[in-house]
Amino acid sequence: MEGSTSSPASSSQSLAFYDFLDRMRNPASLDLLRSIKSFIVSFSFYPCNPESDGKRVQEFFSTTETAIRDHPLWMGATEEEIDCAMEGLEKYIMTKLFSRTFSALPEDGRIDNDISEKMCLLQTFLKPEHLDIPALLRNEASWLLAEKELRKINGFKSPREKLLCIMNCCKVINNLLLNATISENHVPAGADDFLPVLIYVTIKANPPQLHSNLKFIQLYRWQAKLVSEAAYYFTNLVSAMAFIVDLNATSLSMDEDKFEENMEAAKLKSKLKSEEYQMIKQGEAKCSSSGKMCDEIEETRVMSLESNYPYMEAQSRELKERDVDRLLSLYKDLVLKYTALCKAIDCLPVSEKEPIIRRLKKQETGSLVAPQGQ
Repeated sequence: MEGSTSSPASSSQSLAFYDFLDRMRNPASLDLLRSIKSFIVSFSFYPCNPESDGKRVQEFFSTTETAIRDHPLWMGATEEEIDCAMEGLEKYIMTKLFSRTFSALPEDGRIDNDISEKMCLLQTFLKPEHLDIPALLRNEASWLLAEKELRKINGFKSPREKLLCIMNCCKVINNLLLNATISENHVPAGADDFLPVLIYVTIKANPPQLHSNLKFIQLYRWQAKLVSEAAYYFTNLVSAMAFIVDLNATSLSMDEDKFEENMEAAKLKSKLKSEEYQMIKQGEAKCSSSGKMCDEIEETRVMSLESNYPYMEAQSRELKERDVDRLLSLYKDLVLKYTALCKAIDCLPVSEKEPIIRRLKKQETGSLVAPQGQ
């Protein structure tokens, strides 16, 4: 049921879905099976329109629920068994139609990217006090758990499973509020305490395709179950997303100039990371495309060392007093380049970072081994 705190992949839910599939394999369900498959195929006959698609799905759920209640395979079934059948139906249909119905319009992808980019910027400087979250409600361990649950949302294709990710996240936050009430004699003011924490957790989690996921749930979750606790938590996350979209200095306990300064600094940092990442990727692509090109790069590197770092082969006794300024300038240049390179490598995914580190270590080891014959 919706109030469960169990994982979307729990055994009870899986059993309900597989029970639905088993009944659909029964020859007696042929008429029902034909109706379901015909409905899925019919989607290709209509132009993509999320609002119309959502209404069509909800109408089919309503019609099929009546058919299931009257069907011999569910004769004498309890309400719980009917619910399980409908949950199985929703998962089956929406999994089949997922590519058509999820993030169906180009503008959905654009909105998702805009929201995600804004949350990335806010992550660099936003603190709980900026949202007026009381100190007694600041619990990093609970927040991390809530963030983890929310990030799972893109791992599922059925509206119910996505909704359960939201509910599990919100229940972690709600438990935090209840524990604070008990331990600190604090009386939570409902959404006045809950929503700011949810906003903060959402920004820190930055769940992928947040707009598309909420829209998908709103349109395609079986409406009979998008009620009570499920509806409350879902509505709160919709409100949290709307707050983030419109968020500016006046939304926070922060000076407007300071907010703008932080946002500009975050944008600059993001731009630098992107440029550094692209430089690394381009260099890797060139090296992997041709061994000859790698040799050319190495030759260019050696020539560059000789021209830009003329003291590489110099002995200490050969240095003059006038060389100090030049050496200091070269040292500063080297430190800046090394720092930029380290930051760029640090931005890479682990799968791309490790080969580069191994190569650098190999080069370092090779440079320490004296050539044979010397």
